This record gives sequence, structure tokens and C-alpha cells, in this order.
Amino acid sequence: MKSIADLKKLRDQAKSMVEMRDANKEYRVVVGMATCGIAAGAKPVLNALVEEAANAKVTNANITQTGCIGMCTLEPIVEIYNREGKKTTYVKVTPETAVEILHSHVMEGKVLEEYTIANYKK
Repeated sequence: MKSIADLKKLRDQAKSMVEMRDANKEYRVVVGMATCGIAAGAKPVLNALVEEAANAKVTNANITQTGCIGMCTLEPIVEIYNREGKKTTYVKVTPETAVEILHSHVMEGKVLEEYTIANYKK
């Protein structure tokens, strides 16, 4: 850090990360981060979600990680829960599709059916 502005920027980034953990949000975005998920590329997916949420100033979602979701062959998996507990499961998620999912589902309220488990099984 070379200036007060750098320190303020770091503080704002940390604050936005903490705000993403707030449980009283419209959506809860969960990334499967067990060994199978990590091996399949879940870490870049989680990073893309957190970075894009911060850049787009997403305030209605809590982004978090979990252990094994139980569908190793479909990893990376992102589950989005709404306030009522309804879950949408996205499978074979890449960092690019994660950003697309964030914008469509979380920011606009539109499920991207083509990436969901229901569509994958067809």
C-alpha cells in the first residue's frame, strides 16, 4: 500500500466481501467446493462469482461455498436458493457461465434453463 486511497480501496473490497455473507438476502448462491468440485474447476467459478458480484455491486445475494453436493460427475455445481428455499441447480459451470448465471438469475430473476440439472438430464 502506498496511499490512503489504496487502504480505502482495500477496506471497501473487504466490506463488500463481508456483505456478501449476509443471510438476509433475496438469494443464496452456493458453490460446491469439495475435492471433486475443486478438481473440476469450482475455485475459478467461485472467484468469478465473487469478483463479478463485487464489480456489479450485487446487493441481493449471499455467495458462499459448501462441501460435497453429491453429484461429482456434474461438477462444478452452483446452487441458487431463493428466500423461500426453492433451489435451482446449475451443473458443469465454468467461470464464464457463472457470470452469466449471476447476471440473469440473481440480478434479473431469470433462470438459465440451459445450464440447469433438469436440462442436463434431457
